[in-house]
Amino acid sequence: MKQLKHYLLLVVFLLTFGLIVGCGNETTTEKPNEQNATQETKTEEAAFPVTLTDGLGEKVTIESEPKKIVSLIPSNTEIAYELGLGEKIVGVSNFDNYPEDVKNKEKIGDLMNLNIEKIISLQPDLVLAHASGENQQKDGWQQLKDAGITVLVIPNAKNFEDVYTSIELVGKATGTTKKANEVIENMKTKLNEIQEKAKAIKEEDKVTVWVEVSTDGGLWTTGKGTFMNNMLEIISAKNVAGDQEGWVSFSEEQVISLNPDVIVTTYAPNAVEQVMARPAWKDVPAVKNKRVYDIHSDLVDRPGPRLVEGVEELAKVIYPEVFK
Repeated sequence: MKQLKHYLLLVVFLLTFGLIVGCGNETTTEKPNEQNATQETKTEEAAFPVTLTDGLGEKVTIESEPKKIVSLIPSNTEIAYELGLGEKIVGVSNFDNYPEDVKNKEKIGDLMNLNIEKIISLQPDLVLAHASGENQQKDGWQQLKDAGITVLVIPNAKNFEDVYTSIELVGKATGTTKKANEVIENMKTKLNEIQEKAKAIKEEDKVTVWVEVSTDGGLWTTGKGTFMNNMLEIISAKNVAGDQEGWVSFSEEQVISLNPDVIVTTYAPNAVEQVMARPAWKDVPAVKNKRVYDIHSDLVDRPGPRLVEGVEELAKVIYPEVFK
């Protein structure tokens, strides 16, 4: 459950810039493509300084294009890498594991225990924080600000639109707006393709799904207002806990009474075996028909570019005949 609480985020942004090109009888020795490249460079330069509204509603001014970036949460890191900023990342959280290159980056702690001294020693121009860490990290963020480091807090996200605005925000903060727009369009295209396939699923054929995200202090699942619920809606599946709000805990008896057709786990490699071995669950359709599947949590609880992969994985296990 802790991973899920950590990684839901995002914000709104808009980029406006002007490029003035002189006119007249002057000649140029630049080839057309060279001139376009020069204009593109000027466009990026024109994006700074830029003032953004962060996930806490505070105005943050970034004076110039960041050269060194520290990311405090995996989803921010994955967004940054997707925008081509890998070489600029100098520090990541202890939970970061994707892409492979993050293993070469300095570790700066986690949600509960940031190493402020370490972050300051890396001399970043920009720290990408996250609204989920406000209660635990806000004092640390202030220490970074006092040290002259710009901190941009990415807000929590509940759906794909929030993720898109988050990617836009990071793009604007780092001078990679064009790439951010490309990433967003690619995500939208893939999601649209999935939704088109899902239209073939008739109402009477929709599958009921129990998503189990943790067994700490009860059986935790996903309700409305969460990514997982949004993903199930996209592929025309029915969340048996869809009438609940946020992340909620159920008893065994309550889950059994829901009688799900499919069970999806996200918290451990052996979670499927655990569910299948529960004596009281033997008559639950998902268990009886051996329709219990594990989806890697990173694909479904990190609000970044890989969420579309999470939707695809869910679609393939829930509707294999449709999403081959």
